[in-house]
Amino acid sequence: MIKKWLKGKTRGDITFEVLLVILCITVFFIIAYPLYFIVIASVSDSNMVSRGLVTLIPKNMSLYGFGKILGDERIWSGYRNTLIYTLGGTAVNLFFTLPAAYALSRTEFKPRKVLMFLFTFTMFFNGGLIPTYLLYKEVGLIDSMWVFIVPSAVNVYNLIIARSFFETSIPDSLYEAASLDGCSYLKFFVKVALPLSKAVISVIGLYYLVQHWNDFFTGLVYIRDYEKQPLQIVLRDILLSNQANAGGAGSLGDGYGQQFADQIKYGAIIVSTLPILVIYPFLQKYFDKGVMIGAMKG
Repeated sequence: MIKKWLKGKTRGDITFEVLLVILCITVFFIIAYPLYFIVIASVSDSNMVSRGLVTLIPKNMSLYGFGKILGDERIWSGYRNTLIYTLGGTAVNLFFTLPAAYALSRTEFKPRKVLMFLFTFTMFFNGGLIPTYLLYKEVGLIDSMWVFIVPSAVNVYNLIIARSFFETSIPDSLYEAASLDGCSYLKFFVKVALPLSKAVISVIGLYYLVQHWNDFFTGLVYIRDYEKQPLQIVLRDILLSNQANAGGAGSLGDGYGQQFADQIKYGAIIVSTLPILVIYPFLQKYFDKGVMIGAMKG
């Protein structure tokens, strides 16, 4: 295999490729090691972690932190709520973003420049927190699950990505050929445009998914009923309560509470990020193509 790889290559080519491989491996470890460290720190003695004795393998392993998190009933209600907000919100986002992007990509749609300006305007200017709160209160979104879904139905950045995709990747000749067979705009969008748009749908779908999953501010400001709080708020409360307990235990001088409070802290990071890390590999094959939609060709 090595002889086959070396065949026909100059010394400069070999040196360049070796350096490139070393660089890629280095970048991979720089990115992957913090994630790996969180995993081993979540099951290690926190005293050893703080002293820098845990680097590659866990020390004095204990699953107390995960047991404490997963044994808390609040974590499951938080997961349930976040799954509802994330899946429902992403479905609503795609339902509104894709048709709007397709309409704005059609040159024969005359108001598209005005509408695009209005959409873009909202990226830079908003009413502020207090007017927004008063508005949500008037329309009945306070303490409602819809406050996680309705106000963020369309993200302008994702709308621009989808519009650029439809403009550059769906040729007008394709619609002209379909229209000769009596295909309407709606039928063309559903039957032709969407099946050809898996890349951009996957990318903006992942963006929306992560946005809803990590939404902390909405629950903090607009939700009073704790049964409706998302996972991020629940994890924050678990961390705060255990840090308080750790402070009380630490005053006794044994450090027992702080040890397990740190395990819970690292465990909470894993619990909150693991679902997204599991989903991402299945969408990765579409990600590079979709993210470069609309880029300049050189």
